[in-house]
Amino acid sequence: MGRSMVLQEIRLMRFEDAYGRFHQGRLNCEEAAELLNVSLSTFFRYRQRFEEEGTPGLCDRRFGKASARRAAVDEVTKVLALFETRYFDFTVKHFHEKLPGHGIARSYSWTKNSLQAAGKVVKAKRRGAHRRKRPRRALLGMMLHQDGSPHRWIPALERSFDLIVTMDDATSVIYSAFLVEEEGTMSSFQGLAAAIETHGLFCTLYTDRGGHYFHTPEAGGKVDKTQPTQVGRALAQLGIEHIPAYSPEARGRSERMFGTLQGRLPQELRLAGIADMEAANCYLRDVYLPEHNRRFAVAAAEPGSAFIPWVGANLADTLCLQEERTVGNDNTVRYQRLTLQIPPDRHRHHYVKAKVRVHEYPDGRLAVFHGPRCLARYDTSGNLLRENQQHAA
Repeated sequence: MGRSMVLQEIRLMRFEDAYGRFHQGRLNCEEAAELLNVSLSTFFRYRQRFEEEGTPGLCDRRFGKASARRAAVDEVTKVLALFETRYFDFTVKHFHEKLPGHGIARSYSWTKNSLQAAGKVVKAKRRGAHRRKRPRRALLGMMLHQDGSPHRWIPALERSFDLIVTMDDATSVIYSAFLVEEEGTMSSFQGLAAAIETHGLFCTLYTDRGGHYFHTPEAGGKVDKTQPTQVGRALAQLGIEHIPAYSPEARGRSERMFGTLQGRLPQELRLAGIADMEAANCYLRDVYLPEHNRRFAVAAAEPGSAFIPWVGANLADTLCLQEERTVGNDNTVRYQRLTLQIPPDRHRHHYVKAKVRVHEYPDGRLAVFHGPRCLARYDTSGNLLRENQQHAA
């Protein structure tokens, strides 16, 4: 006997018991309705049908009939075909969002149940014990997360890339996301520059303890903030506090965001026919991120913003590698197997033995600084750029 039949039998037995007590005068109408957990009008209706038709009058008259709102077989078949052929690697939620574009306007539950009934997806396991999420920061710009995730983001390529994401804690808005060959100092600078140039300086950056973010003397131990990395030095110069995460759970918001991206971005890149990193980054910036932020961003707890405008010197000369060198007798500086020639300068006859600072930018170009003054700029091969002609005598 099916579950529906069993429930119907139980309902009949309960009504017959309540009706018998009512007929014997042991219960009035209100008490009988309360015993059955139905309204008074429903008890009157049941009583009338029972007295006119007997037990068959109490049977559920919907039993055995198809719902008037039941989807047509052709519609279900179309949904299953779309999932099998075009959206086979999509999550149910992501797939459901694509259905209106194919003329199908059904609820998410209907989509999920249809796929589960056809064996296309399996039911999710029950979640474990409830854990409280760390409260979000109240204002935009109070805290940003930055993290990288290796994954096969471009399905057309048989390899992985690192996706670098910079996200606001208050709203989950992604300010910057791009693919690189490997996560490191330069990719961190690139993400920070995109956020600062667009929105301004923020208060705090929350990251893992990767070697480009912190020096950690002992594996799994505390970071050494007395020996800042290049990223740490740049953040200190900008007045941004840098907070290390000491467990995956501490970075739960970033981890959940990457889970969402891994379940959506590769599928969208596949549908768009993208097969190289440069095209993927253009698609991320111009197409995917605006839609992602519209779909997943939440409102901040408080109005306003903690961002402040960047009003300093060239931001690129902070968000770059900086290394000290001593100028040689021929007014050259050695850096990464390159020889950087310092051009003649009307402010000084020579810089022999002077301490200078070499800046290496994310795009590979270089510059040499003496204190706050830029002495020369170079291309990636160490050749002087034309803008240095002004330094000539």
